[in-house]
Amino acid sequence: MTSRKTEINAAFAPDPAKSVMIPLASPLKRDGGVDIDQITLRKPNAGELRGLKVPDLINGDVNTIITLLPRISSPVVSVHEAEKLDVEDLAEIAGAVVGFFMNQAARAQIEKMMGG
Repeated sequence: MTSRKTEINAAFAPDPAKSVMIPLASPLKRDGGVDIDQITLRKPNAGELRGLKVPDLINGDVNTIITLLPRISSPVVSVHEAEKLDVEDLAEIAGAVVGFFMNQAARAQIEKMMGG
């Protein structure tokens, strides 16, 4: 028999098929000496995109990516923390977000171009 807490945690766990783990080149430092060295991003749903423009996300607009990040990251990265991301890490995150908007054929084309 599973506990209610286990059921709730399972309901909010990222779906591996719709998420991507980003190792951070420069870990985020949180109060209390906690370092975040990786972030899992899950594919956003329509509600999480509210107030954002999809073309801005696809074009990697920094402000739009920083606004979206707290909505789809695990652990949750605040806007203040997102603003402190290394540009290399921000670029990786932006690339993952763009990937969420690609269909299977587009992903296959990119992989083919990359030699994979």
